[in-house]
Amino acid sequence: MFATTADRRVNVLDTPSLTMRSSSTRIQDSPVLSCLALREKYVVFASMSGQLVIADLSGKIIEKRRDHAKYVVNVKIFDNTDKPLLASAAWDNKINIYSLPTSGPPTLGDPIATINLPSKPESILFLQHPESQQPILLVSRTDSTHLYYYTTDSEPRLLGRQNLAPHSNAWVAFTPSALAICPTDSSLLACATSAVPSMKLLIARMLIPPWDVETSVPPTVLRTSLLDDNPDATETQASQARAALALADKEDAAIQIHCTTLSPQSAYSTPAVAWRPDGSGVWVNGDDGCIRGIEAASGKIIATLKGHELGSKVRCLWAGNVDGKEWLVSGGFDQKLIVWKA
Repeated sequence: MFATTADRRVNVLDTPSLTMRSSSTRIQDSPVLSCLALREKYVVFASMSGQLVIADLSGKIIEKRRDHAKYVVNVKIFDNTDKPLLASAAWDNKINIYSLPTSGPPTLGDPIATINLPSKPESILFLQHPESQQPILLVSRTDSTHLYYYTTDSEPRLLGRQNLAPHSNAWVAFTPSALAICPTDSSLLACATSAVPSMKLLIARMLIPPWDVETSVPPTVLRTSLLDDNPDATETQASQARAALALADKEDAAIQIHCTTLSPQSAYSTPAVAWRPDGSGVWVNGDDGCIRGIEAASGKIIATLKGHELGSKVRCLWAGNVDGKEWLVSGGFDQKLIVWKA
């Protein structure tokens, strides 16, 4: 288990004994915002200064890079193919994609691609496209209710986008701040949103756009059957309105759960969501010191865990199986790291 704190410290604990293996403040030059295990031997640490560091479990540094200006908030790996990829998202409105070697110590080198965004990225996930079997990147960003699907080649291309508030009249109803794929259904996505005064949770089917290498069709354009039958027909304002409504209905039908979690948060909160290993529900954090368990089938609050100090923020969550048993790990502003065992 890796646990990082605001004093730049990186703690490594053995599980299930929870004994401290090592603790160091020399790995990064600023607080670590995200970390990711690589091949069970190495870890990549992303910091507030924009630096990425790869180290082994003993703390020996393999590589340092600073390709971001500030606040690397998310790092993800795609290791399902012959060409492993690593992506880093930062508050300089950029996502960098690196190619990893297939064997030996992982090194990054220069980014093979960069995605420039109009606002800060909030969360990223790697997916495998069902048609081409190529890796694509799922992105959510500030001040947008959409999910964006990008290719990961040398010149990333926007395949399409999916609106999580298709019938909303507001300019921005919320931001999908934290994304997590269901461990038992790879097409199901949980989204913890930035809605205030309490978090809203969405569980939706991902509408992955078709893989079209030749042309890039605007993702919000959906041709009507009339236009498909007659390619020479001219799109009218009415046909465009019908197409937009049909697309909104499709996006709305993909949302299976849209519920209020009663987890208080503010504009400065960092929403977090974690699936139970069996895919039956998700855990969400809150600013009141409580962790809430939401049933995936109904959107109902089934459990409320109280272990952190009341009124303190729960900063991070992790859920999974450890030694054959279900664990939930939470860290909060009360400087506590709590392990919950089902």
